[in-house]
Amino acid sequence: MLTLAEVRLRRGPQVLIDGASCSIFRGEKAGIVGRNGCGKSTLLALIRGDLAPDAGEYRAPPGLAIAAVAQELPDTEATLVDYIRGGDLELAAHEVQMRAAEDAAAGEAVVSHGRQARGSDGAAEQLDGARLALLHAEYERLGGYAARSRAAQLASGLGFAPDDLERPVRRFSGGLQMRANLARALMRRSDVLLLDEPTNHLDLDAVLWLESWLRSYAGTLLLVSHDREFLDGVVGRILHIEVGHLRSYAGNYSAFETQRAAEAERTQAMLASQQRERARVESFVTRFRAQASKARQVQSRLKWLARLPEVATLHLEEGFEWEFAPPAKLPRPLLTLERAAAGYGDRQVLRDVSLDVSPGDRIGILGRNGAGKSTLMRVLAGQLAPLAGRMEAAPDVVTGFFAQLELEHLDADGTALGELQLRGGPEQARWTELDRRNHLGRFGFRGDRVFEPTRQFSGGERARLALAILVARRPNLLLLDEPTNHLDLEMRHALLLALQDFAGAVVIVSHDRSLLRGACDRFLLVANGAASPFDGDLEDYAAWLARGAGASEAKGPGDSGASAPSRREERRLQAEARNRLTPLRSEQRKVEQRLEQLTAEQKDIESRLADPATYAAAGGEEQRRLSARHGELSGEISALEERWLEVASALESAG
Repeated sequence: MLTLAEVRLRRGPQVLIDGASCSIFRGEKAGIVGRNGCGKSTLLALIRGDLAPDAGEYRAPPGLAIAAVAQELPDTEATLVDYIRGGDLELAAHEVQMRAAEDAAAGEAVVSHGRQARGSDGAAEQLDGARLALLHAEYERLGGYAARSRAAQLASGLGFAPDDLERPVRRFSGGLQMRANLARALMRRSDVLLLDEPTNHLDLDAVLWLESWLRSYAGTLLLVSHDREFLDGVVGRILHIEVGHLRSYAGNYSAFETQRAAEAERTQAMLASQQRERARVESFVTRFRAQASKARQVQSRLKWLARLPEVATLHLEEGFEWEFAPPAKLPRPLLTLERAAAGYGDRQVLRDVSLDVSPGDRIGILGRNGAGKSTLMRVLAGQLAPLAGRMEAAPDVVTGFFAQLELEHLDADGTALGELQLRGGPEQARWTELDRRNHLGRFGFRGDRVFEPTRQFSGGERARLALAILVARRPNLLLLDEPTNHLDLEMRHALLLALQDFAGAVVIVSHDRSLLRGACDRFLLVANGAASPFDGDLEDYAAWLARGAGASEAKGPGDSGASAPSRREERRLQAEARNRLTPLRSEQRKVEQRLEQLTAEQKDIESRLADPATYAAAGGEEQRRLSARHGELSGEISALEERWLEVASALESAG
């Protein structure tokens, strides 16, 4: 059992977690969630033994085997399969003993041969032989003969091709090297497995495989992740870090959200009830404080107020709220591919691809690692010319491309404000500095943070900045290649809501199933060098992968054509439902913004009407004008509130 007792953790002068107490039991699978920078990785470092608590106590059983993914890229000429196999530290140590014993036995054999020539007995040789036999038996028990096969299976599950097994690890890209580190950590025999955002460098098929592997893991798992479906599929407990507090919730992430919402509602009701009671008692005290006959009752109520416990309010962090500005133009179609081929030099990755992309389209791209998904996205973005066929983009198309390497394009010495001004496109060139700061504020960059160099930003902050720059360009075609890497759950949810209301077209490659489900109406499968419609949902895709579908199976998952029309019809109805809801959501936001403006104006008028100088100005003319305007505002606000209720009811009825 791992135990935290009143633990405080700092990062420099900043207290990340304070007063944390919880116990994690053997075999438990717990997810650690919270905003980027809240202390999740620091908590893992404490459990890993890399740091000590600043206060409180952390206890763990002695001799605990803890596996974690190395964050440094491996600089080794070892082949992939040998590098992964080396993660089994117990087996590696045993192999050292075996080699030493075999070397000693070989040396003894030379000496023994001389003894036999002189007629000496072979007792020592028999002892060495027995020891070697025991070592080989232990090697078999440790699975030494199957270790290479196990390493190859881990590599395959995480998306490596068979040809990759004998390649030196240092020759892979950074993302693939991190996958190799993950495979090496999974290879280790461990009591506790610590994983910090393990899906960031994985494709959807690898995420599905890892989810299945972790469900069968027998040890204790502590998982930091911002993928809600991945958490739902793996963990049975949530540790939530917010505003320095650590709280434990039973169940998976969906259960946590339900408990959290109920807790907030309960707390709000208790707080309102207590405030009403406090106001009633304070009113009594104020009325009767000066009356001697009521002195005892007044003192009694004052003591009651002093003993009244404070209701502990939930610490709710400010969320992200933003949307894509309406595109200037929405030509139809935005983009057309006709029998296009794509690749690099003489190597053809895709062939015979035909696709129309129009406003309102929501397309998810599925396929195995290396099948050509990112190649297709680069063609759609205009970064890669087709090797054959035709690609035609509308004259007014404005493409917003969020690529996997988008964060690397940011200038490390540039500020958030400067990067937005430099890369935000012609639309924001007309913005004032206040406009830019307001825009960045919606993505979490407030105050002096807009002047900090981006090298000081975390991965999540850099991803948010890249999204802020993309939104400022007012695109009508969005191409998102793994946009949720490094984004926390709140920002992922904000992105999903913004995509649902976006008037243009969206094409997404992502391992985040929540994003794909919520944002996409149809899927395109990239496999066997082709890109074809996928007649199914994400469950069908998972089943297709589980059947071992490979390059030879480029069609959809349906066993027969009977279910395909129903699936298409279901997706069509979902798209129509979303299209019906989009105007309502847009109107709701506009009504809320207008209500905020009118309420602020009304409060300003009430403040001025409370000022005696208003009545003396110009014979009371100013007072009459303000009173008339106050009446107009009351009518407008009442009408807007009624309309807001109508829209909210319509949205609720539509689900």
